[in-house]
Amino acid sequence: MNSATATSLDPLNNNNPASNGVTRRAHTTQEKTESHDANAPELDATEELRRAFRRKYRHVEAIHSQSRPSCLSHDTTESPSFLGFRNLMVIVLFVGNLRLVIENIQKYGVLICIRCHDVRESDLILGLSLYFLIPCHLLIAYGIEFVAARQARISRAQILATRDGTRSPTADQSQKFLATWKIVWVLHALNVTTALAFTTYVVYYHIHHPLIGTLTEIHAVIVWLKTASYAFTNRDLRHAYLHPVKGELDALPELYQKCPYPRNITMGNLVYFWWAPTLIYQPVYPRTDKIRWVFVFKRLGELFCLSVFIWFCSAQYAAPVLRNSLDKIASLDYPAMLERLLKLSTISLVIWLAGFFALFQSFLNALAEVTRFADRSFYDEWWNSESLGMYWRTWNKPVYQYFKRHVYSPMRSRGWSSQTASFCVFVVSAILHELLVGVPTHNLIGVAFLGMFLQIPLIKLTAPLEKMKSAHGKLLGNSIFWVSFTILGQPFAALMYFYAWQAKYGSVSKSAAHQPGYATCPPHA
Repeated sequence: MNSATATSLDPLNNNNPASNGVTRRAHTTQEKTESHDANAPELDATEELRRAFRRKYRHVEAIHSQSRPSCLSHDTTESPSFLGFRNLMVIVLFVGNLRLVIENIQKYGVLICIRCHDVRESDLILGLSLYFLIPCHLLIAYGIEFVAARQARISRAQILATRDGTRSPTADQSQKFLATWKIVWVLHALNVTTALAFTTYVVYYHIHHPLIGTLTEIHAVIVWLKTASYAFTNRDLRHAYLHPVKGELDALPELYQKCPYPRNITMGNLVYFWWAPTLIYQPVYPRTDKIRWVFVFKRLGELFCLSVFIWFCSAQYAAPVLRNSLDKIASLDYPAMLERLLKLSTISLVIWLAGFFALFQSFLNALAEVTRFADRSFYDEWWNSESLGMYWRTWNKPVYQYFKRHVYSPMRSRGWSSQTASFCVFVVSAILHELLVGVPTHNLIGVAFLGMFLQIPLIKLTAPLEKMKSAHGKLLGNSIFWVSFTILGQPFAALMYFYAWQAKYGSVSKSAAHQPGYATCPPHA
């Protein structure tokens, strides 16, 4: 699929050529010129149709078309490089934060507080209720598409009765499709917006435990994204089904021929998409032959051990540093705040790396094995990122592929510039990050939004370093990535949201005595 031209602002380009209103005409002219060149090989007619189809239908690209292992799995075909972690070690040693573990053990001892993790019964009830209610909106989306598919069958029969399927759709037929799509779009929009808005309201006002709130909000956002992908993909498939210009259906991804529209509109197909470790809907995915249960139990064992490790590190090391930072933030003691920030950076990095491995390597691989989902390229060697743009393309590929397929590429195909398309992607991503962090902590202070939004100038700053042939430029780009994320970005966000939480509910608040259920932890001597 054609995507956007590489620019300094564009983390979604993947260095592929773009196709906006001007460049598409230029590319078309160039292709025609080459086709008349006697020395140039003639392009296969089917390939030409595939290119035309991909330019027309941006939401149906087969992102998952082959079996691929995760790059840290034992069955990967290529050994990953870990040079990025070498650069990280140099940075950590330079900052001098390795003393944090020893200092915390000597000063605090074991500070795991059982009362810190008390869970209200109402939080559990609401969390479990929403867990079963949120997927119901996927079922509503299925009902909408089921009715649309049934109507499409009727319309297809009428079209074939009056046309031979070799001509473009008439103006009346195109107008009818657009009118139907507007109705379907409104129904889908109301459905997914209601799901996300209702969950956000309940989490913000009625679920007080941050972990339960975060898991619930993540679930709602995932269903929201999946429902949108389900609607957009079936919209393009339905259009191709109703307007079968000669040879156009043959230009669909070959994988889709195993389950063509509207045969994919079934409950079983939707349920598989609900559980599949991807945000992108496809009628068909590459599948493995069997489930390796030993592999599943190994990944679940890793997930359990890493979860315990993250909890221990958070309670033993991160919480004391955060609590000791409250008075410094309140008094605006900037040198002390910087010192606390640097102390927090090491343990924040350890927790983040453990969380990354637990989620992307352990949990998603276990889920992929159970669902026999064969494309397990959930991440690439993001630790070697030579720019911020490269990091966003490699560390969380399910989200990156989603925004590229459903936001970035459609905007580029409609003539928007790569900068504008990238800007829209980061605005949407920033809003979702603020929902995922600010709503469960009951503090919409905009730090997560601003943190994502500031990635745009950082991407522009580091993009030239990625293109440099010199090793020094790549080393500098990788160092900027590590510093901006692990030394400054994440610890700063943790400090701000923890302070906002304590100012509202905890020890910093004057009304903390009247809010015993909200206090994250009683003060320690």
